Amino acid sequence: MAQNPAPRRPSLGARRRRFVLETPVEEPDGFGGVIRRYVAGPLLWGAMVPLGAPERVAGGRADPVPTHQVTLRRRPGLTPAMRLACGPRRFAIRSIAEAEAGGRDLVCRVEEIGGAGA
Repeated sequence: MAQNPAPRRPSLGARRRRFVLETPVEEPDGFGGVIRRYVAGPLLWGAMVPLGAPERVAGGRADPVPTHQVTLRRRPGLTPAMRLACGPRRFAIRSIAEAEAGGRDLVCRVEEIGGAGA
């Protein structure tokens, strides 16, 4: 019986996408609420693979939501409240997991904000 090989992490050359890690900052709006904005943080290199575009129903209309898997070098403090920017595209981080136990990589499931090419 053939065994499944251990999952391979992307080679260093495959990490050719430059991401900016954006951190949310909330400020009072003066009316009892808050205004959330994102502040650019460190540059990260990673590999991105499209996973598809499941549909989300909103307002009686089904819209495709592009999802991707991004593999980054492990870094402390990365949370789903943050987002990644790659040029003009923005990606909300939906989940974060280790690529392998005790490994050096993190796998993030992300959802593109604003649709494809926005």
